[in-house]
Amino acid sequence: MAPIDPAATLSREAPRIAAADARLPRQAGVGLKPQHFTAFLGMASRPGFFEVHAENFLVDGGPLPHHLARLRETSALSLHGVGLSLGGLDPLDGGHLQSLRSLVARYQPAEFSEHLAWSSHQGRFLNDLLPVPYDNDALLRVSAHLDHLQNALGRSVLLENPATYVEFSQSTYSEEDFISEVVRRSGCGLLLDVNNAYVSGTNHGRDLHAYLSALPLAAVRQVHLAGFHRDVDSLGFPLLVDHHGSPVDEAVWELYGWVLRRLGPLPTLIEWDNDVPPLPRLLEEAGRAQSLMAGLARNRSVADGRA
Repeated sequence: MAPIDPAATLSREAPRIAAADARLPRQAGVGLKPQHFTAFLGMASRPGFFEVHAENFLVDGGPLPHHLARLRETSALSLHGVGLSLGGLDPLDGGHLQSLRSLVARYQPAEFSEHLAWSSHQGRFLNDLLPVPYDNDALLRVSAHLDHLQNALGRSVLLENPATYVEFSQSTYSEEDFISEVVRRSGCGLLLDVNNAYVSGTNHGRDLHAYLSALPLAAVRQVHLAGFHRDVDSLGFPLLVDHHGSPVDEAVWELYGWVLRRLGPLPTLIEWDNDVPPLPRLLEEAGRAQSLMAGLARNRSVADGRA
């Protein structure tokens, strides 16, 4: 199957806000950690792009913005928000939005992304990304919050599918149908976290290929890969925990290969936020993603030549 062109296949109702002119390269990228700043600045050949958590850079000065500005001069950047609470009951925080707007204006990232989750309520902030019930109230709220965010930033943003451990009996949509409708209504893109899909799919007994096929794959503009922790729940059933503290599992690599065969090469981030390894090990994971994309391109080139 030929790769899907997101620009050509998004719903006509979706793109009310123009996407940023720049796009991330269809290469493997890594999360940028302070301990690796100096090494990356000295590299002649860097990963395809860097991703940083936006909330870590909402400061006016100091080493973090200094080093990020230097890297941004020659490398593509993706900003990943973790604190907007798009699924929360409260309106989006105006001060936080203004800070993010200033950050985006300063660094001009190719993408800005956030989570389908909530993390604050009535002024109280929780150090977690909590699940959203998939019903009409949540659909209207998340879509409205995305509209507010995109208008504030002046660009289309990416929504990330969640890793979840419980499901709500009140949900009237499947997760994939809920995400599809949010994307259609808001015009946002999709950050497809393959690890999250595998974690949630295992925890809830989903057919992973059916789940992925039902998502709005035409809207995917970035992919995340990460490690998880294997556990069991109180009844002895498998329980996977998205912890970003280990290599990408072989089952996730296999699922990523399925995504690539369906969509073609995509900007792919290796997330490793806890127990961060030495830089060569991190680059090894990114290299594997890059090799899979290159191998797919070679196979398609050979197939096209034979045709």
